[in-house]
Amino acid sequence: MSRNGLSGDMQRELAMHHRLLRAASVLGPGLVVMLADTDAGSVITVAQSGAQWGYRMLALQLLVIPLMFVAQELTVRLALCSGRGFGELVLERYGRTLAWISMATLVLSCFGALITEISGLAGAGQLFGVPVWASALAVCTAIFAMVATGSYASVERIALGLGAFELAFLVVAWAAHPNWSTIGRQMLQQPLGHRDYLYLVAANLGTSIMPWTLFYQQSALIDKGMGPGDLRAARMDTLAGAVLCQLITVAVLVASAAAFGGDARALDSVPQIAEAFTPALGPLVGHVVFAMALVGGALVATIVVSLSAAWALGEIRGVRHSLAAHPREAPWFYASFGLLLAGAGAVVASGVNLVRLSIATGVLNALLLPVVLGLLYWLARTALPERSRLRGSYALAVGAALAATSALALFSGIGGIIG
Repeated sequence: MSRNGLSGDMQRELAMHHRLLRAASVLGPGLVVMLADTDAGSVITVAQSGAQWGYRMLALQLLVIPLMFVAQELTVRLALCSGRGFGELVLERYGRTLAWISMATLVLSCFGALITEISGLAGAGQLFGVPVWASALAVCTAIFAMVATGSYASVERIALGLGAFELAFLVVAWAAHPNWSTIGRQMLQQPLGHRDYLYLVAANLGTSIMPWTLFYQQSALIDKGMGPGDLRAARMDTLAGAVLCQLITVAVLVASAAAFGGDARALDSVPQIAEAFTPALGPLVGHVVFAMALVGGALVATIVVSLSAAWALGEIRGVRHSLAAHPREAPWFYASFGLLLAGAGAVVASGVNLVRLSIATGVLNALLLPVVLGLLYWLARTALPERSRLRGSYALAVGAALAATSALALFSGIGGIIG
């Protein structure tokens, strides 16, 4: 027996129990940010891809899994081993000018994403006769009230609960009974010389690896009070989130391709996209399932996008920027959050075309990827303690993967716009 009266086996069991509890407490940011990644813009873009091109972009969705994990893992490493957010690190290492350039990139991406999320929510409301302005007002008010509770833990739990509705897409894909021989044949067909195809490739990349997902996870880990000892569990959280995110995305692509056969014209509205879910489930059930899944992803993304921008702006300005602070204690943080929501809600209420804007926002994100991924990679190489720094053969492999992703994003984005 040991001095504290516990046997060696009991001590080991208690230590294992403590480690499991600690690992469980780490879970959250990776799952939340990846569920947010399957947002309204992503659903709309991939549904358009399946409707117009069948299963041809299925290979891209699978290839994105390791790319998403690699990029998000760098943010995990930077957060836990430096204790600083992305904006703080850029400001510290490269100065205020480059920091504000990176913030402008983020805010532009976030604002476009917010418009697509609120538009998606308004489009889901239209399926049941709710006016666009009413949906936009209700969403903006509810999200701000929820975030103003001043607790990251409560926001995370609500976000995970809402995101769980996205699992409905998996049910729809299974019920669609896709033709496996057609899937295999079309996955080998990559019409990279076609302008419209390239444009959608860029949009799919831009709605998979987005600037705000990188900013969010880094700041969320810090706001949750994690440290270097949580690195392994945070990586597993991120990997699980990346796999789940792309499984949901693949499910939307399969459902759309099965419904429209890859021969449809461009879809112009959320109700049109919802039609992909009616052949297998029927009109009423199909619309309800689609609306629940779309709303779940869009609400999670609305929370994540707004917090990403507010956190980053707080880092650059050097003002308090934590959900643990009351609005009176962090007025700039909550004001930034509220203004972004209000601005996006106003744009949606003006009647913007959701589908075109969502795809255009994805292409914009793709064109911004080289800047964001370049900064992320260089920070991981230079801004960390030697023990945690990205180095060796893994650093070369990560650099090559991020460079290839950036090159594809530029090639498809520019080719899709001017090709």
